[in-house]
Amino acid sequence: MFLSAASGAADAFAFLCVGQVFAGVMTGNLVLLGASAAGAGEDGVALRVVTALAAYACGAASGALMTGRFGLRTGVMLAAEVVLLGAAAAFWGLGLVTSYGDRLGLLALVALAMGIQGRVRVTPTNYFTGTLTSLAGRAAARELEPGDVWVLGRLAAVVAGAALAALAERWWSPGAALGAVVLAAGALALETVPRGGGRRRPGKRKPRPDRGNPAGAA
Repeated sequence: MFLSAASGAADAFAFLCVGQVFAGVMTGNLVLLGASAAGAGEDGVALRVVTALAAYACGAASGALMTGRFGLRTGVMLAAEVVLLGAAAAFWGLGLVTSYGDRLGLLALVALAMGIQGRVRVTPTNYFTGTLTSLAGRAAARELEPGDVWVLGRLAAVVAGAALAALAERWWSPGAALGAVVLAAGALALETVPRGGGRRRPGKRKPRPDRGNPAGAA
């Protein structure tokens, strides 16, 4: 839930403050890239989209190496995400982003963090088309389960996170990126704080993937 909300906050911040592109929704960025290639949209959006795509891919690759080759724990990956988001929030909040190149660097930091987040859990926390598709299919087939409440919760969390970032941008622009940092830090705290007398209970680290979600199945 925290990571889903952080994703919504990060994407809203990137779209509203950095320049009409997304930090984690790569499907939307690909659409923007195609529209830009046809001469539509804002000037310079193609470069921003390519920057976000490249940074997200590097983040996802880094996350895969962390969990695969190096065998790092989830908490380490979340800590790396919090550091990246925190750096982006500091640059933005202190008014250090003054040029187009600075904005590209800021976008790269946030997209890199979202790429790492995409590898944290099997259950998606920063792309939700497959999640919504699976949920709608189970509802139509009358196969909803109690666990689907959490699916609805993740969808609502994205909206809430985006709303938080948008309100911050409207009322106190220097703090527009803080929502994503706080929410990701909340996820890190929940991951690292011992539960059940200091021992982790088996089967609680990775939620099952949404049924019918190609990304989760992969």
